[in-house]
Amino acid sequence: MKKGFFRKALLNTVLGTALAAVLGVAAGASAEAGTISLGHTTWVGYGPLYLARDLGYFKEQGLDLDLQVIEEASLYMAAAASGKLSGSASTIDEILKYRSPDFCFKAVVALDESYGGDGLVVSSDITSLAQLKGKTVALNEGSTSEFWLSYVLGQNGLSLKDIEISNMSADDAAAAFIAKRVPAAVTWEPNLTNVRKGNHGKVLADSSSTPGVIVDVVALGCEVIEKQPKDVAALVNGLAKANAFIKANPEKAYEIMAKGVGGYLKDPKDFAESAKGVRFYDADTNKVYLGTAAAPGPIAELIKSADATWSTLGKTRMKVDYAAMVDPTFVTAQP
Repeated sequence: MKKGFFRKALLNTVLGTALAAVLGVAAGASAEAGTISLGHTTWVGYGPLYLARDLGYFKEQGLDLDLQVIEEASLYMAAAASGKLSGSASTIDEILKYRSPDFCFKAVVALDESYGGDGLVVSSDITSLAQLKGKTVALNEGSTSEFWLSYVLGQNGLSLKDIEISNMSADDAAAAFIAKRVPAAVTWEPNLTNVRKGNHGKVLADSSSTPGVIVDVVALGCEVIEKQPKDVAALVNGLAKANAFIKANPEKAYEIMAKGVGGYLKDPKDFAESAKGVRFYDADTNKVYLGTAAAPGPIAELIKSADATWSTLGKTRMKVDYAAMVDPTFVTAQP
């Protein structure tokens, strides 16, 4: 692969006007001492980033964390590839597709895992995964939804080849399902709850049955990790303090995180309800999940599984593994 090919290819695949808007928002966010900038979608699992920021846990260590809400992975990854963002908060399976010899980034800390927040909704007459064979399933191709369904199907002797995929966003997939245009869909909260409460069908499987499979991480550019180790340590340490605060003061934490994350989660009650579908990763959980270079944790198997899935579908740019995707040193350095 020629030097710089990936960055040019990635930037050229994104709609010019949308990318320009994102980079305009993030202008000046390039890596510099004392500042880390992250792009992310609206998701309950990113609450601890806002909590640590708003409680001053980052600032007290000399770190200014700039958080940019960008509701499309290709856009915030393009911004990171061009150096306009330090990195992203996203699922490990989502971002590994963008890793290449010319675009180096690694996960430095895990934020949360979906534990019931993502799921498969089906019509009432479908009682098993086997009955999905030959049926249409609405989901967002190339996203965590597709990876998760591939994993679930694989656990039950099936594959994506056994179904027909109708490509649409997770919210549109839920809407199509509720309107009875498709018999099944992969979506997330609050859509799962809406299906249950509205008697539109049922949740056949959700991420509580697949712990450790949908995991959000903070991934930073390798240059940022190399040149700003004190800032990265401040980020990891601040998140550890935020998670301790959540355990000790959940209601206050939800109030602060709801205000920070905003969007459909701006009401603390809605945030608290959505938080039931995730498990936040504290310092101890991070040490176990990430492991060490000598003894990789469970994240190594997730990366292996995601790489196999996306490689088969032609979505990856290079063969990735734990060493290519994870830097556990900041997590293991915590007391």
